[in-house]
Amino acid sequence: MRKIIFDIETSCFPFESLAESQQEYLLRYVEKEHDEEVKNQKKDDAIRYLSLYPFTAKVISIGIFDVDKEKAFVYYESDIQEEWISEERNIHYKGLSEAEMLQSFWRIVEITDQVITFNGRNFDVPFLMIRSAINKIKPSKNLVSKRFDSTLHIDLLEQFTYYGLTRKFNLDFYCHAFGITSPKSKGISGMDVKNIYESGRIKDIAVYCAEDIFATYQLYKIWNEFLNFG
Repeated sequence: MRKIIFDIETSCFPFESLAESQQEYLLRYVEKEHDEEVKNQKKDDAIRYLSLYPFTAKVISIGIFDVDKEKAFVYYESDIQEEWISEERNIHYKGLSEAEMLQSFWRIVEITDQVITFNGRNFDVPFLMIRSAINKIKPSKNLVSKRFDSTLHIDLLEQFTYYGLTRKFNLDFYCHAFGITSPKSKGISGMDVKNIYESGRIKDIAVYCAEDIFATYQLYKIWNEFLNFG
């Protein structure tokens, strides 16, 4: 059975590039606020969260880890096709357009039996599927699937919370709890991605994405050994 772990990084489009009606919709609650300071804070928050929505943001990196081969591939946004390898951890990096990243991802998924994510059902998968549709690309499989069926898709966040019965924590929190090196240990967190992207450091984001999939792999091994009763 071929298994892959994947994670994505996203960044929003400039707010001004959105249609006027879209801007109004996103700020509809902000405009009702009378306190100017609170209003500005709410506006900043609304714009900051645009990176979470596939209609206002794009995929800028996809990390894929082949569980059997223990080999990683990381795609990242680039105007030119370029490749480089991290020999130390067997990671192949490749610069592609968003459409090319999505096409490559779905080709891999097509020949994969099971995917493993952290919060992939709520974020990564819907984001990838909607961005694929926007780019006129047909996903090769429906990775959302039925919520309680982990045959195709194991979402570790759902497994560690028993499908929402217990409190959710972020990946960094689980890493510390289980003694795994956190992706944040390199000095970057998910909330930093937008600023790093805007500063032109896309390769730093690709490296961070690789750290995410390696941490998710370590977390998967713990779950599979001690908590998987399937």
